[in-house]
Amino acid sequence: MKSWHKKLLPLVLAAGLLTTAAPTMAGAAQPLVVKVNDHKVEYRTGGAPTVQKQTTLVPLRSTLKAMGIQLVSASKDSITVIVDGKSIKIKSKPTQIKGVTYVPIRTFGELPGYEVSWNAKSRTIQLTSSASAPTADEPTSSPAAESTTSTDNTSIPPVPTPPTPAPANASTAPTAEPTQTGARGFMWEVKNNGNTVYLVGSMHVADASFYPLRQEYEQAFAEADSLSVEVDITRESTEDFQKHVLETGMYHDGSNLRNHISSYTYEKLGRILEANDMRSGALDRFKPWVAEMIVSSFATDDSGFDSELGIDLHFIKKAAERDIPVVGLESEESQLRMLNNFSDELQEKLLYGTLASFDEKRNQESDATTKAMAEMWKTGDEKALMEVTNSTVVEPEYHKAILVDRNIGMANKIDGYLKSSSNQQYFVVVGAAHYLGDDGIIKLLEKKGYTVTRK
Repeated sequence: MKSWHKKLLPLVLAAGLLTTAAPTMAGAAQPLVVKVNDHKVEYRTGGAPTVQKQTTLVPLRSTLKAMGIQLVSASKDSITVIVDGKSIKIKSKPTQIKGVTYVPIRTFGELPGYEVSWNAKSRTIQLTSSASAPTADEPTSSPAAESTTSTDNTSIPPVPTPPTPAPANASTAPTAEPTQTGARGFMWEVKNNGNTVYLVGSMHVADASFYPLRQEYEQAFAEADSLSVEVDITRESTEDFQKHVLETGMYHDGSNLRNHISSYTYEKLGRILEANDMRSGALDRFKPWVAEMIVSSFATDDSGFDSELGIDLHFIKKAAERDIPVVGLESEESQLRMLNNFSDELQEKLLYGTLASFDEKRNQESDATTKAMAEMWKTGDEKALMEVTNSTVVEPEYHKAILVDRNIGMANKIDGYLKSSSNQQYFVVVGAAHYLGDDGIIKLLEKKGYTVTRK
């Protein structure tokens, strides 16, 4: 199976799962906290700094926003920011983890007027500006690993917490120079009974070269009465639901992970867990799909693409600015049920695919895949999009769950919009792979008698 898996499914329930699961995993520590002066940085539900190879990494854009600092650009070896009206370039090595840009925490100690300190008892990383004094109740000290001459962060022990997208209202304005036409992308129009539905095919990760979008997108959205997406990531999961996810993802019949996957996959998983400062059997209580989510959070991505710049998140932020409703075509529960219903065989295949991605060659192939998908989106290439859709057919169980069944549910919701008497304009943004083919949303709507027009 090609590495489309993570590009097709924005699993918002993963964040809640991993946060709730952390105390259950042997050796897991209390999550790290980042404070800017006396304010705790609030990342998206389940989000937190992470430690990889003894280096503490934090989401770049969310942390800068909490500091009131504007990000101009991020390259492979530096970031450029605006501080007090001045442009400052800092040496740093941004890392892409699950589509989000992370940097070592020491990067912020390089900013003029800021110091980084570590409170071991409360596990708090304190970013203090020169105009403020540390506000933590406990005494703090500056760990040597966070000094500006250090290259790692050995003072802060590892926490296996996954990165998640930045808050929907985070400032992530693309820095690309404006163009006259913008990327073509994928957008269709359907009208019925005084209602108009715009169907937009999203890429869940993107970069600044995607923007600005064609004027047709922005104009259609400006007139929309609501935004519909796969799952509303602006709504935080309840504590009860997070516990439900955890219970669903664990074995309760006396068996464990070793009993449900091959010894080869289990041993490979153990080696990767140990390489990320966890016990080799730390995930034994969990099902393969949970292990796959947790392990995938360890992987780095140097492709330069970021979920914070994804098409769906772009419009979610704009919906927040306009104060219009964001509606989920699916629910967290439906995604959870889908994952948990995967056969052991399929769960192991997906887990092994993620484990194999840690190999340098496979990681390069994944980067090439993402870049090819980006080119497909920017050129609006329907032939290439059909290849993405058809790539899942080789795994019939996966194809039916990830596309066929979900497409039916989403098409039925859209059918309801078109039949309503509300005379409204709906703006729908879901993964581009959901639209084409005999089982795609477009064909399903056409079978219901609607005319779907490419814009």
